[in-house]
Amino acid sequence: MVLKHNNQLPNQHFRKQWDRRVKTWFDQAGRKQSRRLARVQKAAKVAPRPVDGLLRPAVRCPTLRYNMKLRSGRGFTLEELKEAGVRRKEARSIGIAVDHRRRNQSNESLELNVQRLKAYKAKLIVFPRKAGKPKKGDSEAAEVAGAVQLRTALFPVEQAAPVAEARAITAEEKNVNAFMKLRYARSAKRTLGAREKRAREKAEEEANKKK
Repeated sequence: MVLKHNNQLPNQHFRKQWDRRVKTWFDQAGRKQSRRLARVQKAAKVAPRPVDGLLRPAVRCPTLRYNMKLRSGRGFTLEELKEAGVRRKEARSIGIAVDHRRRNQSNESLELNVQRLKAYKAKLIVFPRKAGKPKKGDSEAAEVAGAVQLRTALFPVEQAAPVAEARAITAEEKNVNAFMKLRYARSAKRTLGAREKRAREKAEEEANKKK
């Protein structure tokens, strides 16, 4: 491009205070080491408990848009603990999160989390408070001696994708107009009150005629 007229030549002065405009990451290797040391220290601090923390329930995401997805929730409901045979005060002491505000809206969620609690209890090893003096509910000495800290995810929530079996479309299904079926259902719902009123008035008229 040819410049015209007697103007100043363009010269961008981006060398001034360049460190304000550039984000550096020279401490990447150092931060990686710091995070690794923090993980090791946390594991040693919580040992022999799992590194992942407390056991969490599997819950559905809110709203119609996301409710097909399962994720880990805040804590188990009191109803779920009761079904699994775990006391609410005992739960927190054996690594189970409790949420007294959550309510079970369906039997499916209740059964899913009860099975989760039972699977956890089956693999749970309870250490005695004083070594060599076990109490009722504590694990046996052999299990305690062979216990290893769990460093992976604690019962991760898995999204079970429903798999539909392939089959041939029947002649009856081919003849059904799904769109019109929905339209008729919507119309029947909208006009229900009017139809009931009309039927009631007709019944009254016939009753008056008989008199």
